Amino acid sequence: MTEERTRTPPKAAGRGPEPLGPDSLTWRIFGDWRGLLIALWAGSMQNMHPELGAGVEEHSRFFDERWERLFRSLYPIGGVIYDGPRAHATAREVRGYHDTIHGTDRFGRRYHALNPDTFYWAHATFFVSTLIIAENFMGGLTEAQRRQLFDEHKRWYRMYGMSMRPVPDTWEDFQEYWDRMCRDVLEDNKATRDVLDLSRIGRPPLLRWLPGPLWTPVRPLVHRSFVWLTVGMYDAAVRERLGYSWSPRDERLHRLVGTAIRFAFRLVPWQRRYHPRARAGWRRALGMDPAATPTVETPPRNLPPESERSLPIHYVPAEHRPTG
Repeated sequence: MTEERTRTPPKAAGRGPEPLGPDSLTWRIFGDWRGLLIALWAGSMQNMHPELGAGVEEHSRFFDERWERLFRSLYPIGGVIYDGPRAHATAREVRGYHDTIHGTDRFGRRYHALNPDTFYWAHATFFVSTLIIAENFMGGLTEAQRRQLFDEHKRWYRMYGMSMRPVPDTWEDFQEYWDRMCRDVLEDNKATRDVLDLSRIGRPPLLRWLPGPLWTPVRPLVHRSFVWLTVGMYDAAVRERLGYSWSPRDERLHRLVGTAIRFAFRLVPWQRRYHPRARAGWRRALGMDPAATPTVETPPRNLPPESERSLPIHYVPAEHRPTG
């Protein structure tokens, strides 16, 4: 990866699963704000899994609060990487949000979010996210770096305390696993199409200042642009499954856009490139903040509706949980 490096402290010893630290490539990539550019890719790839898609269709209100759900989810998901000695506890919390997500889909197939194969698929998309962010928006990766990220993703996954049975042993095994999933397992379903449908999406947080009447004509352009960007990051088998075409011209333009984003981010101070949870992890690791500094939690604007804050499927910081 050709991005400039931040300084890193030595590893700290600990008990239990060993969390990733600032010496890892995953730390450098995953919490970068450029990850938002692949949000549609990650959401759609996860939902194409039959069990995961069924769980979203029957248990999630994601599409009623898309921006809020996206931005608050980044805190605990990122915390599994950036929380240091607290990362294992964060991972167990994330796992706990999935305990009650189970049922039978419209085809009569039973599903459970904690089925090891299903839970690992979600994690596999997070791992591949690091590859895609780096390859598309950070100048690329060497083969050695891809292998390093693969090894790190196994350490990352151990934090959840889930069975390691579905996890491929080697980078070559993972490539075969990913190809098989894309070609033979993933499906075109309602949950996937709903993720890709931005035709009615509200203004993103950075554009709250934009009057609604002005957002209405802008929204179709945002929809088309982000879907196009997402399609360019799909494997060919996924594009074919979803019925998208992709030309050599699209590929050239996609690479040009990625290069422009890469160079634009060179103007952003390194701390500002990271999500608040990731930034806090860097600051603690580099001695800029005390190690005991409280974990950064999502602000109230990202919380679920008050009537749902007691549900076990939601991440809600303790100070905002119902007390009754």
